[in-house]
Amino acid sequence: VQLVESGGGLVQPGGSLGLSCVGSGFTFSKYVMSWYRQAPGKERDLVARISSSGGSTHYGDSMNGRFAISRDNAKNTVYLQMNSLKPEDTAVYYCSAVVVGGLLRYWGQGTQVTVSS
Repeated sequence: VQLVESGGGLVQPGGSLGLSCVGSGFTFSKYVMSWYRQAPGKERDLVARISSSGGSTHYGDSMNGRFAISRDNAKNTVYLQMNSLKPEDTAVYYCSAVVVGGLLRYWGQGTQVTVSS
């Protein structure tokens, strides 16, 4: 299983950024995909989760309305669109996969998002 994130970078407060995560080595359409983030000195928190079909989504606290998760099973890719970014959104963002009904969670290497003027 391999998860490769891309799209991180530096953005000004109020700006937008889109992240992508490409999965390989597994049947992507059978996995629930999630984005987590971890700021320095803090725990890794759920940002958003999307069902295997893409028909259901869930967002962590303070994300809903600003972030949008989506997926394209034909491209083995999950996306995270982030709008109205705040300095407190600064973190390493991780892509994660877990098979439907399973317990083992796979992680990508993470991509840094920095919100600063």
